[in-house]
Amino acid sequence: MLKFSRAATTLTQEQHSLPGAPHSALTDQAWPGLTVFFPAYNDAVSLPGLIERTFTVLDKHAGDFEVIVVDDGSRDETPQVLQRLQGFYGLRLRVITHPENRGYGGALQSGFAAASKDFLFYTDGDGQYDVGELPKLVEMLTPDTCLVNGYKIARSDPRHRIWIGRIYNHFVRTLFHIRLRDIDCDFRLIKLSALRRVHLTSTSGTICVELVRKLELSGARVAEVPVHHYPRLHGRSQFFRARSIANTLGQLITLYFRLAAAE
Repeated sequence: MLKFSRAATTLTQEQHSLPGAPHSALTDQAWPGLTVFFPAYNDAVSLPGLIERTFTVLDKHAGDFEVIVVDDGSRDETPQVLQRLQGFYGLRLRVITHPENRGYGGALQSGFAAASKDFLFYTDGDGQYDVGELPKLVEMLTPDTCLVNGYKIARSDPRHRIWIGRIYNHFVRTLFHIRLRDIDCDFRLIKLSALRRVHLTSTSGTICVELVRKLELSGARVAEVPVHHYPRLHGRSQFFRARSIANTLGQLITLYFRLAAAE
C-alpha cells in the first residue's frame, strides 16, 4: 500500500477559526493574483450565468486576475456562446479550444498550463457549484497554504449518484491514503508554485486524485471549506455511466501502481 506522508497538514474551516490556528494572511489585505478557469464540455446553457457571476465576484474582491474557459471539444453551442461572451468581456476572458474531446484531465492540464497568476481556482462549467463562495476559500489562505478544497455540505444529485459518489470517495481515499474528505469536490484553490512542482500525467478524471495525492505527499498545507452543491439543470454528467465508471476504475488502479512505483 502507499505510505501516507504525515508532513501534509489539513485544516478545516472550523479548525482554522480556533485560537492558535494560523491566521489568514489575506483577511485584511487585497487578494493575491488569481487565475480562474473552467473546464467546459457541452455547457452552453450554464456558461453565461457562470461567467457573469465570476466577473461580479472578481471585480468586487480581486485586483489582479484572469478568467479562462477550456472548451474540451464541445458538440453543442458552447463555442458560439464563448465567442459571444468574449465579444462582451473582451480580453478579460480567454478561451482555449480543444478541437477534439481530451477528457476531464486533458481539460485541466490545459488550464493548469495556461495559468499565470500566483493562485489558481477552478470548478466545473456546469454550474453545480457557486463561484460566489470563492471568497470562503481565499479567507483560508495562509503564507504556507498550497491547497484550499471545498467539501460538499450536501450533494444535490439523484440518489443513485449520491451513493456512487460516496463509494467512489471512500474507495479512493482508502486506496491512496488521502486525508482530504471530499476528493470528488472540484472546487479548488491552488498555489501555482506548488502545482508547478508536481508532475501530473493523468488525462482522465483521475487527475484530481493524482493532484491531491501528490500535493499531500509534498507536505503541502491543505485547508478545507464547506460549500454548497446544486442540482445539475442542463446536460448530463459524463462520469455516471457504466462504461465511464469501469474506465475510471481501471485508470485508478493504473495510477495506484504508477504512484507506488514512484514512491
